[in-house]
Amino acid sequence: MTNYFSPDYNDKGRWVSYWHQIKEILAFNPRRVLVIGKGDGVVPAYLKNLGLEILTLDIDSSLNPDITASVLNMPVDDNSFDIVLCAEVLEHLSYDEFSNALSEIKRVVKNMVIVSLPHFGPAIRFFLKLPFLSELKLILKLPYPVKHQFKGEHYWEIGKYDYPLRRIKNDIKKSGFTIKNDYIVFENPLHHFFVLKK
Repeated sequence: MTNYFSPDYNDKGRWVSYWHQIKEILAFNPRRVLVIGKGDGVVPAYLKNLGLEILTLDIDSSLNPDITASVLNMPVDDNSFDIVLCAEVLEHLSYDEFSNALSEIKRVVKNMVIVSLPHFGPAIRFFLKLPFLSELKLILKLPYPVKHQFKGEHYWEIGKYDYPLRRIKNDIKKSGFTIKNDYIVFENPLHHFFVLKK
């Protein structure tokens, strides 16, 4: 199990992913937010300090979430939240349960869902900043489809054999969501974000 409170857990790339989680949530000006997968609690604590009503849900009771439950069966009423954040969680379920988890998330949210998933493979990154011009950032994931081996945490990852990005996108759409945006975090190319509309 991940030690969320070890000094090595929150590297620079993870902090950048936290920034993206917060930015994506605030873009929709929500009132009530569900965070699935409490982890170290950094993102929910920050959002609470901004005055949002935040509830956390995690299967691990030792993290002291507001709700101890699985994403597959949340004891929450339909349409209870303006937005749901589910960052780096769904890969901890077998892929057979991916669509079921998305359906349960869709049930409890009114509007938007932010999901991030691990995206395996080497990345080529290009950054250019010239005076008086906007930054240019390009990132390209190179195909490297190795077979995934379960090592106690992730059951699957985007980019590995049997889990190409197109499959994940198709299954998200089949679950009834519209993908409004998806992107790889430039500073942390292992994290792939999806902005979904119910």
